[in-house]
Amino acid sequence: MEKPALFREKYRVASTRLPGYDYAQSGAYFVTICVRDRQPSFGTVEVPRTGWDAAFVQPTKLGQRALTGWASIPEFAPFVTPDAFVLMPDHIHGILLFDKDEPSGPPASYDNHFGPQRNNLASVLRGFKSGVTTFARVHGLAFASQPRFHDRIIRSDDELRRIRDYILTNPSRWEKDWDNGEGLYR
Repeated sequence: MEKPALFREKYRVASTRLPGYDYAQSGAYFVTICVRDRQPSFGTVEVPRTGWDAAFVQPTKLGQRALTGWASIPEFAPFVTPDAFVLMPDHIHGILLFDKDEPSGPPASYDNHFGPQRNNLASVLRGFKSGVTTFARVHGLAFASQPRFHDRIIRSDDELRRIRDYILTNPSRWEKDWDNGEGLYR
């Protein structure tokens, strides 16, 4: 039986990343970042008289910072273009497009190991999360994101279209969402 990986002599939670995939290469990535304990830190879902199909999220001050932070990702990662994005009360969904002028062809071999990581998906999201967390601290807002994030490598134009639709229609499904924290929407 293989011994679990240790970091600084402590057990480490196994990575959820796709083994052997280089998350620094050009590609499209669908990401979800949740607020710790699913607290509604980013806003509330508002439903106009026309019904749930037109639902939207009214951002809090912190939610507004998350919106501007997402849009400003290219300022610290110029190889990234933010695509579809939605702010929800307790999480965000977004697509990031990495475009690094690199030769096309199969990805280089990649060994996911401990050590500094730059210009990859994790470092970009670390920068985004850090900006939102720092804003919360400076303004005395109770906030913490979950330490990890969920990602999916988008593999086709059809998948990209379906994920964009899922992201943009997310507020309209809030009422039926099993973990929306009843009472968070009006």
